[in-house]
Amino acid sequence: MLKFNLNGKPISVDSPADTPLLWVIRDEIGLKGTKFGCGIAMCGACTVHLNGNPVRSCSMPLSAAEGADVRTIEGLDKHPLQQAWVDEQVPQCGYCQSGQIMQAATLLAENANPSDSEIETHMNGNLCRCMSYIRIKRAIKKAAASAPGTVAIYEPDSARSTGV
Repeated sequence: MLKFNLNGKPISVDSPADTPLLWVIRDEIGLKGTKFGCGIAMCGACTVHLNGNPVRSCSMPLSAAEGADVRTIEGLDKHPLQQAWVDEQVPQCGYCQSGQIMQAATLLAENANPSDSEIETHMNGNLCRCMSYIRIKRAIKKAAASAPGTVAIYEPDSARSTGV
């Protein structure tokens, strides 16, 4: 039995330790926001946070989450990036967007006012087949401008009130 926190809630799963974290999140726990893209950690569609760091859950073994804090897109309750994504009409097909937002959230948690090159460097490796990169950058800048400082990735009290 492996135990970890998922979006602020303790989770226990009885899966093989080498099962990719993505499949545990999607198939066993039932959170579908995190997507499968390439399966080799190259596209970023499966990005989640592990102890506050962006990781590719398609190639992350479940054992790496033992005792850790895992956040999915469902754990970003009312994050400024989510509204900026809507305002800037970022999604086209939308498939990569949860991974894009999860990656961007870690940037804004550390850097309240990222430059274009800082955004490009941090987002490198999160691919968008619709080529929405300009809109993604605009949304990140908008979210940064809307917040008074760095943006907390997760508010435990709000997750408890809304569930997983």
